[in-house]
Amino acid sequence: MAVSRVFPGRGKVFQAVSLRFPVNPRRGAIWYALLMKTDSPHVLVVDDDAGLRSLLQRYLGENGFEVRCAADAVEMDRLLVGTQPDLIVLDLMLPGEDGLSIARRLRGATDIPIIMLSARGEEVDRIVGLEVGADDYLPKPFNPRELLARIRAVLRRHGPAGESAETPRSDGIRFGEFRFDPASQQLTRAQERIPLTSGELGLLDAFVHHPNRVLTRDMLVDLIKGFDRSPFDRSIDVRVTRLRRKLERDPANPVFIRTVWGKGYMFTPQGEPLSR
Repeated sequence: MAVSRVFPGRGKVFQAVSLRFPVNPRRGAIWYALLMKTDSPHVLVVDDDAGLRSLLQRYLGENGFEVRCAADAVEMDRLLVGTQPDLIVLDLMLPGEDGLSIARRLRGATDIPIIMLSARGEEVDRIVGLEVGADDYLPKPFNPRELLARIRAVLRRHGPAGESAETPRSDGIRFGEFRFDPASQQLTRAQERIPLTSGELGLLDAFVHHPNRVLTRDMLVDLIKGFDRSPFDRSIDVRVTRLRRKLERDPANPVFIRTVWGKGYMFTPQGEPLSR
């Protein structure tokens, strides 16, 4: 069945899209539940556009997700009481508390993945959104299929919630005081888990599997699965800055993730400065 919708967004009209749902609407749910080894992933959509909320609730629901919606921060907080979604789709411009403030508040309390939406589409919004802890950013207007692809990519990077903290599949990769388990996608220090966003996990995974090697920004983009960027995008630098804050004793003088001027970055697991 195909459904075409056009929906407005703060002075703009979103592109018309044809949403073609499978004949068996649970087929996507079964496939994705098996992939994630859990029940249907729970997505919370926070957007004050009622038409967009309705569209995404139906489209994501037909593709195997449990979807709940909120029009603002107050309604979102009410829905978060006693439950935790697997991912939050968060609009930047909301009445009352805006998306950046919400993302900053959420990131201070949880590592739930966040995909931020914005009708303004300015590069500064993307950078600031990533700075406060968003895992991805999608400008409006957008095709719901693209949002679906990004949701799946972020959830793959983030991994199933609660998996293998007690039964890791391997001894992991050790550097300094840290231990990173690529199988469970968990970083620990003295057996205490350090919360990372899916973007930070993807970046760390790329670094630990390519130690003592200069990685350009383009190489890092290729290594981080599901990551996309536009030309001159500095979001890799933003993620490096965020990751350093969690790994380095002095982020201004890093010993694990070093900047190689004019080239890119190098991960040095031994925690030694680069020779000049």
